[in-house]
Amino acid sequence: MSHQDDAGALPAERVALAFGELFGSAPDGVWAAPGRVNLIGEHTDYNDGFVLPFALGHTARVAVALRPQGPARLRAASLQGADPAGTGQAATAGRIAEADLGQLEPATVEPWARYVAGVIWALQQRGHQVPAVDVLLDSDVPSGAGLSSSAAIECAVALALDDLLGLHIPREDLVLLCQHAENDFVGAPTGILDQSASLLGTTGHALFLDCRSRDARQVSLDLAGAGLELLVIDTRVAHAHESGGYKDLVAACRRGAAALGVPALRDVDTSRLTEAEQVLDADTFRRVRHIVTENQRVLDTVDILDTAGPRAIGPLLDASHVSMRDDFGISCAELDAAVEAAQQAGALGARMTGGGFGGSAIAVVPVGDTAAVMAAVRRRFADEGYLEPDIFVVQPGPGARRID
Repeated sequence: MSHQDDAGALPAERVALAFGELFGSAPDGVWAAPGRVNLIGEHTDYNDGFVLPFALGHTARVAVALRPQGPARLRAASLQGADPAGTGQAATAGRIAEADLGQLEPATVEPWARYVAGVIWALQQRGHQVPAVDVLLDSDVPSGAGLSSSAAIECAVALALDDLLGLHIPREDLVLLCQHAENDFVGAPTGILDQSASLLGTTGHALFLDCRSRDARQVSLDLAGAGLELLVIDTRVAHAHESGGYKDLVAACRRGAAALGVPALRDVDTSRLTEAEQVLDADTFRRVRHIVTENQRVLDTVDILDTAGPRAIGPLLDASHVSMRDDFGISCAELDAAVEAAQQAGALGARMTGGGFGGSAIAVVPVGDTAAVMAAVRRRFADEGYLEPDIFVVQPGPGARRID
């Protein structure tokens, strides 16, 4: 069910009305795509491994209109004055960014709008003709929080253009198209986790995804039925996938796979870690150990959800955070504080989620302990002199869809 924003307007109506005011005509429709929380399986996606994300209720919404008679140009704007895609460079609310669709290059597009233009570019790379198009973005996915605000934009735009152009591209292929846009237009070397969760997610489920075969299965994640809530703790330490740290980790994983003689770290199981430690330098080994053990944790978490339910997954979430902190080196002081405070106040399990270097942590909490955990985290942040975190409860929601 659609929620209403603070002004009382439904989200689809809000962006459609603003589109008419900005561009002078009604949009052809409004589409929404969610951000995501990754329950477990971090940095395994670009290593051909396993992931277990779910779609958020928070969405990026785009009002879109084609202009077949006009010059082939993109006109894009955002209702957010803040950075809508976590790029580190803010959009000016309501100001139109333009680009020539005949000569799309990243350097000619404002950073936040590259997530829109990149999808058009990826369609062009597939041989599809895209006429002039107007796009207005409205999003409540927190940017820079590790909740995939950028993929939400891409997936909403991709679904809108697929519908309007009558392309009928399967959603599994739209995942790859959006990844192509992010990898090769935006310049962020991400896997398919974010786009898969956004396009394939279903209410009440996590998505168990094999990133090599792209086989996917919905896994029941009935938190409410188990008397649980899942908290997202946005540390407000922004991160960006196109930053150097992420690319260094991708390179380390590739070095490790090459040294071990496998196509990807997916092909290394825990029995080879002793051998790997002898072959690899210490830093590369730690990166490899995280990927190998994290893949196993995803498989174990799916087994537990299928048999015992979500109350039993806490230790695996805790172990995942330790691995990301100590082996993969992607945590930070604020994330560690959030996880520790949540655990000490009664969370069954907690871990950082997303690409790292900032962003959010998650905590699985019994319903009766939610207020105490939230208070404990805020108190810890105040004591440490950190920014006040944004903490909210999430449930697995639906994937990308047309909403008007």
